[in-house]
Amino acid sequence: MAKRDYYELLGVSQDASESEIKTAYRKLAFKYHPDRNQDDPEAEAKFKEAAEAYEVLGNAEKRQTYDRFGHEGVSGNGFSGFSSNEDVFGAFSDIFGEMFGFSAAGGRGGANRPRPGADLRYNLDITFREAAQGAEVDIQLPVEQKCDTCDGSGSSPGTQPDTCPQCGGAGSVQQAQGFFRISVTCPNCRGAGQIITDPCDDCMGRGSVIREKDLKVRIPAGVDNNSRLRLRGEGEAGFNGGPPGDLYVVIHVEPDKVFQRQGQNLIISREITFVEAALGHRLEVPTLEEPVDLDIPKGTQSGEVFRLRGLGLPHLGSTHKGDLLVEVTVKTPTSINSRQEELLKEFAEIEAGKLTNKAKGFFKKAKDKVMGE
Repeated sequence: MAKRDYYELLGVSQDASESEIKTAYRKLAFKYHPDRNQDDPEAEAKFKEAAEAYEVLGNAEKRQTYDRFGHEGVSGNGFSGFSSNEDVFGAFSDIFGEMFGFSAAGGRGGANRPRPGADLRYNLDITFREAAQGAEVDIQLPVEQKCDTCDGSGSSPGTQPDTCPQCGGAGSVQQAQGFFRISVTCPNCRGAGQIITDPCDDCMGRGSVIREKDLKVRIPAGVDNNSRLRLRGEGEAGFNGGPPGDLYVVIHVEPDKVFQRQGQNLIISREITFVEAALGHRLEVPTLEEPVDLDIPKGTQSGEVFRLRGLGLPHLGSTHKGDLLVEVTVKTPTSINSRQEELLKEFAEIEAGKLTNKAKGFFKKAKDKVMGE
């Protein structure tokens, strides 16, 4: 039997927001919860359908996969529905706990399930040249790691924690809220399922300690400001055999005194005199490596931009580079001597003469055309 569309199940559109999807699931979960529909054998099936739809659409990554590939996509991505009623009701406990302020950490998977370690963030300041050319930077950060003395158990070597007498090791207890029964974190053991009676001296019963960790971070050439580098497994240690988290290095690139950046292109501004603009000029231009010569043609106007291809920043993961854009500004002199003023006036008179001759020539041609000559 083909599965119904998840959006149709929840009664929302495909562009529904996260809060709209959550609200729709809450309504259906309350409506079809078996405790409220003990005389309706179909209610439990609808309750499970709604939970399955929310499990996919309530997760941004699963939702994106479902939007592209449908049910087959999420099935191939490790989700093929709930494997047990415990998982279904655990999903409801999670969202129900959010509404009433409960923590339902013990509801899904048990207290002693493997849990991944926390991801960490590190802000790294680098120079513009390091971003442009790539670099290897040494960093040091405090990381919570498994205690070697107790091997992460939290108990002194040779001792074992006791099973929590209140939850019997489950890490959660049942509470009633109106019509519903939900699993909430055991207040006695805080979800651990165990009570440490003889804590480890080194970690004080936490099972983990804070240590300074030295890492080398490879900065790829061409990286941009606010880029994130992900170092897998370099975050905090997991719990109960869970994998470690990841480290996200956020790059902050210091501005450069010479270049401005536009994507992978570099931009610089250079001044030339109006004589150089009129007669042409060979201009030395800085690059990320050696300076190069740029030929400014005669008659260049202020604000013109010249493109030097392949002298910009490298594209990430590619041998191709952006361009260097040179914007030319023609500088007008603020003070001139009498000889320079005389020459400029003579130049102005010549220009005015050219315009007059051009005007005369135009009117003569027009007159000749009218007269039929």
